Amino acid sequence: MASRPLNDDEVLSEMNKMVAFIKQEALEKAREIKVKADEEFAIEKAKLVKQEQQAIDALYEKKRKGAEVSQKIAHSTLTNKSRLKLLQQREEHLQDLFATARAAIDELAMDEGRYVQFLQGIIVQGFLSQLEPEVTVHARPKDVQLVQRAAENAAQQYNEISGKTVKSTVEGSLSDDIAGGVKLVSGSQRITIDNTLDERLRLLEDRMLPEIRADLFGPNPNRKFYT
Repeated sequence: MASRPLNDDEVLSEMNKMVAFIKQEALEKAREIKVKADEEFAIEKAKLVKQEQQAIDALYEKKRKGAEVSQKIAHSTLTNKSRLKLLQQREEHLQDLFATARAAIDELAMDEGRYVQFLQGIIVQGFLSQLEPEVTVHARPKDVQLVQRAAENAAQQYNEISGKTVKSTVEGSLSDDIAGGVKLVSGSQRITIDNTLDERLRLLEDRMLPEIRADLFGPNPNRKFYT
């Protein structure tokens, strides 16, 4: 049977069906697009949040490390300042101690009786160290007479100890600025012994300094050997 053309109502009905189908397809497509867009937005948002969190964490870590470094520097600076201050105080204390010793040797040189005995002792030491027949004893100009007396007694004591004789000549060639004492030069000019008070004190300071430090401030844990 041959098909007949659609009337107006049927055409309108078909048109409405097509419109409804297109609209439904459009709605579903729009829904799919929205779901996909929401998913992409959520992913992008999570990525941005993560990046931002990482940036914040990195900044915090950088500031934390910077604060730690600053704290360590401040602590080190304070420790060094305290250590330097302590070392300075110790050095001042040692210098005060040595100044007291220098004052004591100045007093020795002003006590004629003790000073002559001291001179005799160090001249005998010099004679015994050199074992020379002739020795020149250098002294301060103001000590020449005292040194001559001490040298005579020292020569007798030297003879009693060694069985040898020594001829000494006293010269006032040392500076009056030193604390006292003598220098002995052998007749051959090859041996010189510095027995001035200043030199003996300096040697004593150098030799005794580690022990003095240990007595005053306790042992140094960083020092293993003492000379």
